Amino acid sequence: MRYLTAGESHGPRLTAIIEGVPAGLPLTADYINAELKRRQGGYGRGARMKIESDQVEITSGVRHGLTMGGPITLNVTNLDHQKWLEIMNVADVEEKKKNLRKITKPRPGHADLVGGIKYRFSDLRNSLERSSARETTMRVAVGAVAKRLLEELGLEVASHIVRFGGIDIEIKDGLSIAQIKEAARKSQVAIVNPDQEEEIKAYIDQIKKDGDTIGGVIETIVGGVPVGLGSFVQWDRKLDAKLAQGVVSINAFKGVEFGLGFKVGSLKGSQVMDEILWSKEAGFTRRTNNLGGFEGGMTNGEPIIVRGVMKPIPTLYKPLMSVDIESHEPYKATVERSDPTALPAAGVVMESVVATVLATEILDKFSSDNLEELKAAVEAHRAYTKDF
Repeated sequence: MRYLTAGESHGPRLTAIIEGVPAGLPLTADYINAELKRRQGGYGRGARMKIESDQVEITSGVRHGLTMGGPITLNVTNLDHQKWLEIMNVADVEEKKKNLRKITKPRPGHADLVGGIKYRFSDLRNSLERSSARETTMRVAVGAVAKRLLEELGLEVASHIVRFGGIDIEIKDGLSIAQIKEAARKSQVAIVNPDQEEEIKAYIDQIKKDGDTIGGVIETIVGGVPVGLGSFVQWDRKLDAKLAQGVVSINAFKGVEFGLGFKVGSLKGSQVMDEILWSKEAGFTRRTNNLGGFEGGMTNGEPIIVRGVMKPIPTLYKPLMSVDIESHEPYKATVERSDPTALPAAGVVMESVVATVLATEILDKFSSDNLEELKAAVEAHRAYTKDF
């Protein structure tokens, strides 16, 4: 499975084309729209979420509620585009119109300046429009298709925030993936501890009042994963590496860890490695899951546990200093639009990206022209690994 996204933040629409989805997968716009709505929710979201109410239009690859095996095209209209018709006009326009809302003052932490240098833009809006996190709308739409496929194969995906800025979320031991999913989706701040809900909201309110922003750490968990996805035979076939690349490709994400993550650097091997168990009922399992479901770059059958760290949103309402690219004079950076935090929404994006990478790996490994064939192949593999 592969996909491409296209579109600008203030352009007419966002588009994704997905190729390689098996025929016969039940898929509706309503299912995708529910995921898009999750991305636009969460405490601390700003004005753009009030402007847009993302709705997907499926224009190819699905007939009568089932995928046909051909490319699937997804479109989301940008309602805000009506206010940007001249600024985002695809046709050539007179010179004075080219300078409408022209950006020459790059914002620290954004792609504005480096993109302008790389692509030789005199108007940094050209960098801003495509590098905007608005692009993640289509990653969530693609991820919805991936999650629909994973559901059919018995995989369950959940995400939650484990750190908000400087506040760690206290999490009870032994929570199931279903419990984590239910609790996080009930929470406006996507956490599993309701006792900290008001504390986090008050923290976000204070950050907004200060004109500042915060980042944090998001955890995504996937259960029901078949053994042996990925491979150790080449560096670029290791699945944990593919997941790491996918997570860091999300806007503002700066790092990834699996299982115990960076903590393993201060522990002994006896405290880290997952002892192997066997039973007739379950086959091979692990006593612990410190490695986050991976050994040798391959899934070992335990739940995948992956965490991503998101930096604070770089656009601040108390702007940092920058330099005008035309005059080279110092100037307070432009404020386009900002939220104090986008962690709950980023969790939905991360969940979608992880699901997409896993769905792609499964479709690469197993025969998958149609859903019935894929299900049979996955079940046969599960039976084999249980009896190994």
